[in-house]
Amino acid sequence: MALIKTLTLGKGARQLGCHIVYRSIKHHMDSKSLKLYRWYYSRSWQWLLSIMIIFILGLAFIETPSSLSLTSDLRYKGCPWEAPCGLTETIEMLCLLAFTLDLAAKIYLIGWEEFWKCRWLMCYMVVITVSVVDWTLSWTMLCKEHNIRIRRLLRPFFLLQNSSLMKKTLKSIKRTLPEIMSVFLLVVLHLCLFTMLGMLLFARQEELESNTEWDTYFKNLPQSFTSLLVLLTTANNPDVMTPAYSSNRIYSVFFVFFSSFGTFFLMNLLTAIIYNQFRGYLLLSMQTSFLRKRMGIRAAFELLSCQAPALTLSDDDIIECVQVKTLMKVLRGVKMASYYRQAIIRKALQSPNGLIEREEFQMLFDELDKDRIKEHPLSPEYSSPVLRKLQRVLSHNVITVGGNAIALANVICICTILVIDSEKPLSLRDDYYLELINCFFIMCYLLEMLMKIIALGWRGYLSYGSNIFDGFLTVLLLVLQISVFATYRLPFPNWNPAHKGFLPLYEMAHLVNMLIVVRFLRIIPNIKLMALVASTLVDLVKNLRAFVGILVVVFYIYAIIGIWLFNGAIVSPTNMSCSQSQMRKFSANASAVCGSYEQLGYWANNFDDFASSLVLLYNIMVVNNWHVFLEVYSRHTSEWSKVYFISWWLTSSIMWVNLFVALIIENFIYKWDKTHRSSVADVADLETTVQLMFREHIREPTEEEIISRLHENPHLHLTL
Repeated sequence: MALIKTLTLGKGARQLGCHIVYRSIKHHMDSKSLKLYRWYYSRSWQWLLSIMIIFILGLAFIETPSSLSLTSDLRYKGCPWEAPCGLTETIEMLCLLAFTLDLAAKIYLIGWEEFWKCRWLMCYMVVITVSVVDWTLSWTMLCKEHNIRIRRLLRPFFLLQNSSLMKKTLKSIKRTLPEIMSVFLLVVLHLCLFTMLGMLLFARQEELESNTEWDTYFKNLPQSFTSLLVLLTTANNPDVMTPAYSSNRIYSVFFVFFSSFGTFFLMNLLTAIIYNQFRGYLLLSMQTSFLRKRMGIRAAFELLSCQAPALTLSDDDIIECVQVKTLMKVLRGVKMASYYRQAIIRKALQSPNGLIEREEFQMLFDELDKDRIKEHPLSPEYSSPVLRKLQRVLSHNVITVGGNAIALANVICICTILVIDSEKPLSLRDDYYLELINCFFIMCYLLEMLMKIIALGWRGYLSYGSNIFDGFLTVLLLVLQISVFATYRLPFPNWNPAHKGFLPLYEMAHLVNMLIVVRFLRIIPNIKLMALVASTLVDLVKNLRAFVGILVVVFYIYAIIGIWLFNGAIVSPTNMSCSQSQMRKFSANASAVCGSYEQLGYWANNFDDFASSLVLLYNIMVVNNWHVFLEVYSRHTSEWSKVYFISWWLTSSIMWVNLFVALIIENFIYKWDKTHRSSVADVADLETTVQLMFREHIREPTEEEIISRLHENPHLHLTL
C-alpha cells in the first residue's frame, strides 16, 4: 500500500513538473519510468546534453579548414593549427553516443506508438543514423576524406530538437512564410519592372562618355537586377545613381521613385506582415502549450485526489479533494523557483479543513502565471538610536539623486580634461589634475556605497542589480587607483612618470576613466522611460534564446555551405615575400577597380574557414557594402553565386531581423502597459517570459477539451 501511495505521489509530482515547463504528459507511469524521468530531466543530464551540443557545434572551428590562425586575411594568413587525426572524430562519436542515449531515453518514456507520431524524434533518429554512417566513412578514410561531409550540415539539428520554444518558433516561422510570399512577390515584381525600365533608360549609347551608367550597373539583365536589389537595401546609394544624375538631373526621378516605393513602403509593409503573422502563429503555439499545462494540473489533481476522502454533500453530489499535506509532499519533489513554491504553499494553507477542491487546486497554480516582481529584504533594525536616525536620513531619495549628480560631475570633468589634452602628445600631458579629480570622486563613491549599506544592510544592498553594478565598479576603481599609486607614487604637478609595471600609466588612467563613464549608467533605473527600455533589453537577453538559437542554426548551415562552395575561390596576392607595408600598397593599387573587393582591402572576409565565414555572413546581414561580396564571388566563380548571397540576405536581414523587431515591440508594449499599473521600480524589477507576454491573449481551455485530451493519453487511466 505504501508503495502504491509513493508511486501515486511520484506521478503527481511528475504531472506538476510537466505543467510548470509546458511539457507533454504522454509518458509511461510505472516506477522505472518515473526514475528514468527524474534522471532524464535532472539538471546534471540536461547540462551534459547542452555541453555535448556545444562541443559538436564547436568542432567546425578546428576541423579542416581550421580557424585557429591569428588572422583570416588572405595576404598574411599562415598555416593554421590542424587537429591531430582522430581527435575531432573521437569527440564527435562521444557526442553522438550521448545523443543516442538521449533518444533511447525519450523512446522508452513515451513508447514506440507515440514515437512514430512525433516527427521531431523520427528526424532525430535519422540525423543520428546518417551522422554515424558519415562518421564511419570518414574514419575508414583516415582523415583524408573530402571537405564535403554531410554530418556537418546536420549538426544544428541537435540544438533545435533540444528546445521546445525553439521548435515552436520555427513552426511559427514556417506557417508565416505563405503570407510573406505574397508581399515578397510584389517586391520581386517591383524589382523586375524597374529592371526593365532601367535597361531601357540606360541603354548603350554611341558616345563612350555617356555609357558609364550602362557599363557599371545596367550592362545586362543579371547586373541590372542585382544593382536595383542592392539599391533596395540602400547599400549602393547614391553610387548607382551618380553617373546618370551627373549627365541629366531628371534621371534622379527614376531612382528616387524606386527607393521610395520599394524601400520605405514595400519593405516596411513586409516587416508589418511578418510581425502580425508571426505573432499570431506564436500565440497559437502558446495556446497549445497552455492547454498542455492545464492538462498537467488536472491529471495531477485526479492522481492526488485518490489519496484523500471525498467530500459528500448528498448521495449524488460528491466532491473530490486533495489533502494539503499530500500537496506539500508532492511540491518537495517538483522543480520550481522557491518564490513560486512559497506562494503556492501560503495559498494552500488557507484552505478550510485541509482539503483543496479542483477549482481551488487549479487556482493555486495560477500563481505561476503571475508576473513576479523581485522582493527585497527588509532594512536592518539597529538598536542604537544614532544608527536608526542615520538610517532614516540615508534612506532618503536625496542620497540617490546626489550620487547621480556626483557621477555626472565626474564625467563632465573627464570630458573637459580630454578636450583640453586632445591635441597634446602623451609626453606633454599633465595627469596631476586628472588623478586628483579621480581620487576625490572615488572617495565620494565609496562614501555613497557605505551609506547605502548602512541604510539597506548587506542583503538589501546586494538585492538590487544597480547596487551590484555600482559597487563592483567602485571597488574595481579603488583597486586600480591603488595600483597606480603603488606603481607611480602619489601625483604631483607635471606628474607624467615613465612606463613601469604591467601597463603604462596612460593606459591605466584610461581604464579608470572608462570605468567611471560606464558607472554613469547607474542613472538608468531613475529615469522612467530609460528604465523601461533597459528592462526590456534585459528581458530580451533572457528570452531571446530561442531566436538566437535559430539564428545560430541558420548561420551554421550557411557557413558550412559557403565553405563547400567558395573555399579557396579568392586567391591572395601572388607576391607573398614582400613586407606588410608593401602588401597594403598592393591592396590599394591603382589597377584595382575603385570600390572593389581588392581596392577596399576586404581580404579578411572570405569562406576559407568556419570563423571567417561567420564574420562574412554577418557583414552581409548588415547589408553595408554587401554588393562588394556579390561582385567578387560572381567574378571568381559564376553569376549563380549571387543566389547564395541573396538567399542569405532574405533569411537573415529580412526574416530574422524582422522577427527580432517583432519580439522587441511585443516586449516593450507589455512593459509599457505594466507602467500604468505599477511604479517605475516595479517595472524595472519585473521578470518577463515569452509565455507571460502572451498570457493575456490566451484563451482558457474548456473542461471538455481537457478531458478529451486526457482520455487520449494511453498512459493515464483516469476515471473522469
